Amino acid sequence: MDLTDLRIFSMVVREGGITRAAKKLFRVQSNVTTRIRQLEEDLDVRLFFREGKRLRLSPAGHVLIDYADRLLALAEEAREAMRDPRPRGTLRLGAVESTAAVRLPGLLSEYHARHPEVEIELRTGNPRVLGAAVLAGELDAALAAEPIADATFEKQFAFHEQLVIVSAASRVSVDDRDDMPKTMLAFEHGCPHRRRLEEWYARRGFMAEKTVELGSYHAMLGCVAAGMGIALMPKSVLSGFPESSRLRLHELPSGDDSLLTVLFWRRGANSSNVQALRNLLPQQVFPIASGAATDVIA
Repeated sequence: MDLTDLRIFSMVVREGGITRAAKKLFRVQSNVTTRIRQLEEDLDVRLFFREGKRLRLSPAGHVLIDYADRLLALAEEAREAMRDPRPRGTLRLGAVESTAAVRLPGLLSEYHARHPEVEIELRTGNPRVLGAAVLAGELDAALAAEPIADATFEKQFAFHEQLVIVSAASRVSVDDRDDMPKTMLAFEHGCPHRRRLEEWYARRGFMAEKTVELGSYHAMLGCVAAGMGIALMPKSVLSGFPESSRLRLHELPSGDDSLLTVLFWRRGANSSNVQALRNLLPQQVFPIASGAATDVIA
């Protein structure tokens, strides 16, 4: 049973016979008759009683015509939706934790104000997890730090992040070879900020003795403030932390302190919902919470 058969069946019912239906459909009568018989065989029911040259709907035909009209109307609605560029339905968006915490609240608020017909679903994860979800069709797009595979995804610049190492305020330096921080606080493997901090240690010929994995930046900053270890994160994350005075920011050398966040989606799958989000990028610059001491790593 396909839509063409249902369309022919519906026309025969509305026109009251094969001849008038064939004229409306610009088909020969024999073709219409054949398609009706094929539909009856497919459903294993009789749709019409033939009384001479007249057709009368059978009980099964009365049941089918209601479904046929609804299915045809739904198919037409789907076609119109495909031709309609307005965002609608659900936007399934992924983001790394720092972007979700700091950058997305204002961005998604503006998106909702402009496109109230779109329901937004948000999932957080590291870039590898988000990329797999986009490829699997579980997400329409995601925001994550470079690098993102050009051959698989299309992408657009979203945010430029300045990275800093954060320690407790009592630690004047994190670069003293005789007093390197022994504990690093980070997200799970796959997080680009964790990788950057591991590379920072490696360049100094030192490895952290212990890595504490945490699930949120607020938890991470609380542990840093308590003196448990150091963390590397976007400076923008500090804008939402109320106890900045208990922290010290260690700015990285130029070239090591930059990270680009991009919006990416599966190549060839730029939907109207994703395009509407692209139109809102880049978002505003966020102020950094005052009160944290700052030094520069040589």
